[in-house]
Amino acid sequence: MSMAIEIVQLLIQSADSWLFEGNRSGLSDREWMALRFLARANRFSRTPTALASFLGTPRSAASQIAAVLQSKGLMVRKPSAEDKRSISLCLTSEGERFLERDPINALRDQLVALELPDQSRLRDTLRRVLIGLDVAKRRHRSDVCSECMFLIESGEGKDRRFKCRLFRKSIAQKETTLLCAYFEGRG
Repeated sequence: MSMAIEIVQLLIQSADSWLFEGNRSGLSDREWMALRFLARANRFSRTPTALASFLGTPRSAASQIAAVLQSKGLMVRKPSAEDKRSISLCLTSEGERFLERDPINALRDQLVALELPDQSRLRDTLRRVLIGLDVAKRRHRSDVCSECMFLIESGEGKDRRFKCRLFRKSIAQKETTLLCAYFEGRG
């Protein structure tokens, strides 16, 4: 138990580098979270509903956060290429540049400095912990397509293809590393 408490304390201390009260660089924690999500979300997940799910807020609150990001020129609303009845929330080039000053980058840089096997173990362990938390709270979580049960891979080398069974759409290999709000883990 003391090891678990020590790990929790270390996680809390690491959060101090990127969680804060009030505004930092003109954005609140939730606004930073939304901006980060939109930067990493796949094309199916850049919607107000998916953003609300990711943030764990009602859709109205997510829409208010999106409105703030839009008013600051960090995001725009565009008609969805997938479904003309809905909109996509897309970062602007200003939003992408703004993320270069993200307070979480210091933590990211420390993780990059770890050896690749250590990074993999930490990622996999944190993923298992988050899955357990989500199950306990009966929450749905976002994760990368490459870990999703809906991803179908076929072919090899240059003929390698990817498709999402849920949306019945082909996806590019680079999209398999993006976040999806409709993620379902394998097994």
